This record gives sequence, structure tokens and C-alpha cells, in this order.
Amino acid sequence: MSCRRFWISGRVQGVFFRESTRREAIAMGLTGYARNLADGRVEVLACGPDDKLAALERWLAKGPPWARVEKVAAEPAADAPPPGFMTG
Repeated sequence: MSCRRFWISGRVQGVFFRESTRREAIAMGLTGYARNLADGRVEVLACGPDDKLAALERWLAKGPPWARVEKVAAEPAADAPPPGFMTG
């Protein structure tokens, strides 16, 4: 199991991005969280199999229909896998 941290920029707050991410991640069997950042980005920590993390990254690049994703930055994360998938 691996963990990756993603930062998504664009119009990603106020468009159900976090909840949509939570639903996608749960459907993929991933754990982690999605949260808004003060600078307007969304941060996502996701843990699970590498192929599922790659699939989530592809989904994050599009986001839900109301979002306009401009950029997704990612890096490996050393965090312990959290239980479930939460938004905050």
C-alpha cells in the first residue's frame, strides 16, 4: 500500500469537489481525506494500491462537472493510512 498527497488548483472549492473525491476514492477502495486549503486549493491524501492511486489522479485532473481543474501536483506521502475517507 502506498500513500500520495495531491494538491488541486483551479475552481475546486464550492463545487462539491471534496465530496465527489470522497465518493470516487471509496469506490476505488482508497483511504484518506480531502480538505480545502486557505489559498483556494484542495489537498487530497489517498492511500491504497498504486493502480488505484493513478486512477484517482486521473479523476482529480477532471474533477466533478462543476469544477475547473487547472493543475494537479502530487508527491509520495509517508503518512500512515487513515481509516475510511473523510472530508474536512
